[in-house]
Amino acid sequence: MISIDVAPAAFASRPLFEPIAGLLARFKSAHLPDVDALNCLFDEVAPAASSGAGKRVRFVIPRDEEPAYEERIFATGEVPTRPDDWHDFFNAMAWCVWPRAKATCNALHLAQIAARREAELPGRGSCRDALTQFDECGIVVVSASPQIPALLVGHRWEDVFWERRAELQETTRFLVFGHGSWDQLRHPFFGLCAKAIYRSVDSDWLALSPDDQQAEADRWLAGHLHEQTAQNFSPRRLAPLPLLGIPDVTPDNAERGYYRDTRQFRPRRG
Repeated sequence: MISIDVAPAAFASRPLFEPIAGLLARFKSAHLPDVDALNCLFDEVAPAASSGAGKRVRFVIPRDEEPAYEERIFATGEVPTRPDDWHDFFNAMAWCVWPRAKATCNALHLAQIAARREAELPGRGSCRDALTQFDECGIVVVSASPQIPALLVGHRWEDVFWERRAELQETTRFLVFGHGSWDQLRHPFFGLCAKAIYRSVDSDWLALSPDDQQAEADRWLAGHLHEQTAQNFSPRRLAPLPLLGIPDVTPDNAERGYYRDTRQFRPRRG
């Protein structure tokens, strides 16, 4: 097994890793767990999870000349997981904490593939592009403040991240879905951006335990993705969110002037 730079547990306390913090904390060795360890974890934390076709999910080492990625997961439940690969490790973590939403994404991919084949349409289509983007770099922003989502959608970055910083931290949770985003957050870089879906809740949701918040968000997101796909889901429905603007993700954002760099915090067009 190849040694890695830092153990997964090192990221457990970092902002935006909250959905998987408890899982990361288990892996204190400077090696990524192999597929057997990942499958044992999955059996423990998501015992009822399955692919879009209802097949039990298993993490497996990729084979040569295997079926297309989504088709394989759908038909067999096998999720190709490269050894010692952070990106695929975080995908396994996403399956652990977003099992319903991940299965929904898989089922929606296959429904879109079948529909386009029947209609003899070429290419992937905008719905599959949106599902893939969200799977890679998606984030669910859950807020009990009606103003916060509107300000974020409107690219009012300084207003929401600085002027309303305390309100943001009290009322809003940023739940990363995209395993690619977790991979990038190991070494955050200027301009790092996610694709956001916004959700308004009442204050009772914030009183739930973090585990209950995550489980409820997973159920909600699975239904929401179904609804979006029925309404011509496309990448344009995913709002860009500069992750380094979220309080404490980088020490640089402890100054107001940080939010005035329009290379990263771009005003909304039109």
